[in-house]
Amino acid sequence: MKCQSCPSPATLHITEIIKGTAAEHHFCEECAQLYLNQAESTKGSEMAAGEPADADSESNLDDLDQLVCPNCGITFKEFRKQGRLGCPHDYVAFQDELLPLLESIHGSTEHKGKIPRHTPEDSRKQYRLIKLRGELKAAVAEESYERAARLRDEIQSLEKESAAPHSEQEAE
Repeated sequence: MKCQSCPSPATLHITEIIKGTAAEHHFCEECAQLYLNQAESTKGSEMAAGEPADADSESNLDDLDQLVCPNCGITFKEFRKQGRLGCPHDYVAFQDELLPLLESIHGSTEHKGKIPRHTPEDSRKQYRLIKLRGELKAAVAEESYERAARLRDEIQSLEKESAAPHSEQEAE
């Protein structure tokens, strides 16, 4: 990854939370030092002017820390402290706070996953079928029936392909 200020490789990664939104910065060592010095001087000038630095974000953070998962009881504050969620339901309970964080860390909020290159063709087809069935459920839930019909046809086509080699082997 390159520094966002110059063409050098980024060696420092800074995540800032401003008004509940995470912003990630990637810098080389020199640019990071400049950035941190500017941030420190800005904070110092706010304090000198008698304004509380990030008072709004602190109160917002206090509100966020009160959020609790109804299933496992973990608070958002505990998550921030430990860096681990308590159960799968936390993704729903803390969705508004986690989505920007996941996007800044991974670049996306959807898991793409990888398949080993040496995976047999049948396993790849099964993975594809599972993914298509999930998309079909989502299309029906969204009442996108044209898309659902295309997905249904693609699923049926893949199922026929998968069944054809097996029936030929059974005939022998």
